[in-house]
Amino acid sequence: MLWSIRILKGVNGLRFVIDRTECFSHKVEYEGDTLHFSFVVIKADTPWHRDNEGGVDLVVKGPDGEQIHDTRDKTSEKFEFIAHKKGVYNFCFTNGSPYHETIDFDVLAGHYGYVDHHAKDEHLSPVYEQINKLEEALYNIQFEQHWLEAETDRQAIINEGMSKRAIHKAIYESAALIGASVLQVYLLKHLFERKLGTSRV
Repeated sequence: MLWSIRILKGVNGLRFVIDRTECFSHKVEYEGDTLHFSFVVIKADTPWHRDNEGGVDLVVKGPDGEQIHDTRDKTSEKFEFIAHKKGVYNFCFTNGSPYHETIDFDVLAGHYGYVDHHAKDEHLSPVYEQINKLEEALYNIQFEQHWLEAETDRQAIINEGMSKRAIHKAIYESAALIGASVLQVYLLKHLFERKLGTSRV
């Protein structure tokens, strides 16, 4: 398996090549955190890639092994859920096709932190809360942006495959047309030669 990791504050992302099954884990520090994840199958190493090829299965399990999410044969998905327990959450991808597939995967744990302070000014509490919400909103934008970039990469690869197929089809059609023209010229020449032979007799 080949993979690369990208870690931002609160966001883990990686791009990897999957053959059969690969599992990853993400630790949630606080109960009640919102766990966001997304994946995109960037490409499948098939000789003739089509739009509907390249789906994978994903099963998400919680700290006690309970199943939280299950998706089958998809090329792209975004999902979020509330983590009711802190601990390690597992994400297991399964590739059912005979081809290697490149997957872009992101996980973001959103947490609203509440500052427990003893300042005399009680009005600071809502400000801290709004700052935390703004911070999570910024991470969500980054998360969405990366998902869109992965989707764009996938579409570029699909478009490139379609262009190659169109060129191959045009070459085959041209070869068939040339072959038909040569055959037609040969048959006409043969027909004229027979007519000239019979007219001389």
